[in-house]
Amino acid sequence: MAAADADAAEVERLYELGERLSSAKDKSEHAADYEAIIAAVKGQSVKAKQLAALLIPRFFRSFPALATRAMSAMFDLVEMEELAIRIQAIRGFPLLGKDTEFVSKIADILGQLLTSEENVERDAVHKALMSLIRQDVKNSLQPLFKHVESGSEIREKIICFLRDKVFPLKAELLKPQAEMERFITDLIKKSVQDVTGSEFELFMGFLRSLSIFGDSAPRESFQELIEIIQAQADLDSQFNVSDIDHIERWISCMYMALPIFMRGASSSKFLNYFVKQIVPAFEEIPEEKKLDLLKTIAASSPYAAAQDSRQLLPSIVQLLKKYMPGKKVEDINHNYVECLLYTFHHLAHKTPNTTNSLCGYKIVTGQPSDRLGEDFSEHYKDFTERLTGTEETVRAATKRLTQGMADFNKAISSAKTGEEKTKIKSDQQTATRTMRSYNNILIMTQPLHMKSPSFMGDKKITLSWMEQPKKPASTVAGVKRSQPATNGNGPASKKGRGGMQNQLVNRAFEGLSHGGRGSGRGRGRGGRGRGWGGYH
Repeated sequence: MAAADADAAEVERLYELGERLSSAKDKSEHAADYEAIIAAVKGQSVKAKQLAALLIPRFFRSFPALATRAMSAMFDLVEMEELAIRIQAIRGFPLLGKDTEFVSKIADILGQLLTSEENVERDAVHKALMSLIRQDVKNSLQPLFKHVESGSEIREKIICFLRDKVFPLKAELLKPQAEMERFITDLIKKSVQDVTGSEFELFMGFLRSLSIFGDSAPRESFQELIEIIQAQADLDSQFNVSDIDHIERWISCMYMALPIFMRGASSSKFLNYFVKQIVPAFEEIPEEKKLDLLKTIAASSPYAAAQDSRQLLPSIVQLLKKYMPGKKVEDINHNYVECLLYTFHHLAHKTPNTTNSLCGYKIVTGQPSDRLGEDFSEHYKDFTERLTGTEETVRAATKRLTQGMADFNKAISSAKTGEEKTKIKSDQQTATRTMRSYNNILIMTQPLHMKSPSFMGDKKITLSWMEQPKKPASTVAGVKRSQPATNGNGPASKKGRGGMQNQLVNRAFEGLSHGGRGSGRGRGRGGRGRGWGGYH
C-alpha cells in the first residue's frame, strides 16, 4: 500500500512540475523543475517514468543547458522493459529533433529500434522516424544509410523501411529537388558496395526514378548509373568460372544496365570483360548460365558502339562456328545459335567490313580494314558450309516439331487431370518458342550466304524468348492500320522513350533460366560480400 501511495505521489508531483512549467512566462527560471522531471527517469514508478517521457520532450527547447541530460534520459527510457514507457519515449523523439544538433543521434537510435518485435512499438518507430525525416531529411537519412553501408545487423530492417516508407515519398521529401536527389544518390552509391541482388535492384530502381536520371538528363548522368552497375559486377576482378555468384551478378547487372544502354550509356566495359574474361572460359561455364550470358549479350548488341562491335565480333564468330555444324546433324542448340546469330547481325551492321577477315565476305567501305587484297576464301567456304548445315538441321527439326504440334490439342482434350493439362500446355508453349527460334535462325542465316550480305540492324527479328509483337489490326472502311509494335526502334518507340524500351528489356529477360533474385549471402568481396543467388 505504501508503495502505491508513493507511486501516486510521484506522479502527482510530476504533474505539478509540468503545470508550473506550462504556465511560466519565463521557463528558464524553472530549470530545477525540469531537472526534477529528468531525475524521475531514475525512479521506481513506471507511471512516473511514462509521464517523464511525455514532459521531457515538451519542454526540451526551453532548457538548452540541460539538453544533453534530457537526451540521455530519453535514451534510457527507450531501453526499459515496459512497452508503454518505450512507446511514449519514441513518440517524443521528433520534438527533441527540432534541435538540429541531436537529429542524427535520434535517427540512429530510432533506426536501431526498427528491430522491435512488437507491432505497436514498430509502428511508433516508423511514425517517429518519418516525422524526424520531414523535419530534417539530410541529418535523418545519413545515419540510416550509414547502417546499410557498414553492414550492421539492422541493415535489412532499415532497407525495408527506406523501401516502404521513404522512397515512395521522394517527391515530398527531396526538396530542393536537384540538390536532394544528388544528396541521396551519393548516400546510395556508398551503400551498394555490399548488397544482395534484390537490394541492389531496389536501389538502382529508385535511382532511375529520380529526375536527375530521367529521360531529359544528360548522357553523363546515365554513364554515372552504368559506373555504379559496373562496380557491382566486379569488372575489375579476374573471372573465376567456379564462382557462380559472380556469374549471376554479371548477368543481373547486364540486365539492369540494358535500359541505360538504350539511353546512350557505354556498354564497352561489360563487352570487353565478356571478350577477355568470359569467352576464354565459356566451355567450363555451367550450361544454364551459358544461355543466360548469351541472352544478355544478344539483348545488348543493338546498343554496342562500332569500336566495341569490332572487338566482340571475333568471339561471336568463334562461338558460332562451335555451335553451327558443318553438315546436317540430328539437332543443334537452337537457343545458343539464335542468340549468336542475332548478336552477329547487330554487331556486323555497325562494322560490316570486320566480317571480311572473319567470314570471307567482300564488303567494300573504302577503308584499309576492308583487307580486300587478302584471300579469306577458306573462311567463306567454312562459314557458309556451317550456315547450310545449320539450315538443313533446323528444317528437319522444324518438320518433326510441326508434326508433333498437331498432337497437343488432342492430348489436352484427353487429359484426365488438371495437372496433366498444365504439363501438356507447358510443353506446347516450349514447342512454340522452339518453333519461333527455328524460324528466326532460318531468317537470319539466309542473307549470310551472299558474298556481300546486308546485316540486320533494325531489330525486325523478335527473339524467341521475348514477348511477340501483336499483329496489326486489319484495315476497315478506310481506317488506317495501327502501327505494328517494334523492339524499341521506329515510329512505335518515339513516344515515351523510356517506357516502351524498358518493357521490352523486361520481356527479354522473362526467359532467363534462374529463379527469383537471391537474397542469400555468399562469396565475400573484401571478406563480407553478399551472394546474389538465382536472379531473374
